[in-house]
Amino acid sequence: MPASQSRSTRKYPVGNPLCGQHYRSGPSGCGWGKKRGHQALGYSRGGFSTKVHVRCEQDGKPMTFVLTPGQRHDTIGFVPLMEQGDVNRAGPGRPKQRPDRVVGDRGYNAKEIRAYLRRRGIRHTIPRRSDQQRRGPFNKAYYKMRNRVERLINRLKQFRRIATRYEKLAENYLAMLHIGSILLWL
Repeated sequence: MPASQSRSTRKYPVGNPLCGQHYRSGPSGCGWGKKRGHQALGYSRGGFSTKVHVRCEQDGKPMTFVLTPGQRHDTIGFVPLMEQGDVNRAGPGRPKQRPDRVVGDRGYNAKEIRAYLRRRGIRHTIPRRSDQQRRGPFNKAYYKMRNRVERLINRLKQFRRIATRYEKLAENYLAMLHIGSILLWL
């Protein structure tokens, strides 16, 4: 130690604490208190929550998940949901990228979603809202298949960590959804 620097003017009194909280109060300067990553949390009518968009196969088994904050509209999660996951064919061959039909609730009723499905040649059964002028044919028999998604979500909510969302980061919550879906597949 040079003679011009006394012990009282050193930066650290004893050694190098390496991001420790040994002798000072407040958040650490090394980033331990910082929020990292996407949280997918937001306020909705029910409070502070996360929307889970799920895509399932015809038998009600989960295929893929997309998380959005609670205040975001359902149309935000639709395109990423459709881009993920492949659909197995009935016979031999590689999996299909596109399903034959999409059944959704009124939250997915938007011109952009209908145009997206038409461009890709995917048939859809999505009810129109009562305030929309254009009415088209609506197949109630196909729309009844949507209850399989509702039953899937109820089965996933039997896992406490999924129902209450203990995880703060979206990637950890998504991992819990994947673990729950693996248990449902077994």
